[in-house]
Amino acid sequence: MAVPWRRWLAALRRTRLLGRLGLSNTRRAAVLAIVMCALALSVAVPLRTYFSQRSQIAEQTEQQEQLRVQVAKLERRNQQLADPEQTKAEARKRLRYVLPGETPYLVQLPQDGAAPAAPPKPEQRKQNEKSWYANLWNSINK
Repeated sequence: MAVPWRRWLAALRRTRLLGRLGLSNTRRAAVLAIVMCALALSVAVPLRTYFSQRSQIAEQTEQQEQLRVQVAKLERRNQQLADPEQTKAEARKRLRYVLPGETPYLVQLPQDGAAPAAPPKPEQRKQNEKSWYANLWNSINK
């Protein structure tokens, strides 16, 4: 049994309808190519939009997850600071507050490998005491 479209094509050939339309094989191929290009272009734009939106959705989902993690951290921090003892400890540590009657001590340790700063030479002191335009002129002349 023949496929239905083959029977239809055979009937067209018999009636020579294609010949009456004046379409040769190359013209039919050209029309088919134009139709295929039009279909491809009509599908390409929505596909491009679809894929770009998918990538944007993925980026937004990732950013949303990062923001959720950050909100969770901030909520935990907010709960910690709701405790008055934690607030006192933070004030002592960060702002160096002391309660009345306490004696504050501040210990400064020397930095590792840092040489103590040498006192400025008398020439440098005199140069620093000059006006800005004199310093500029001296720096140009050197």
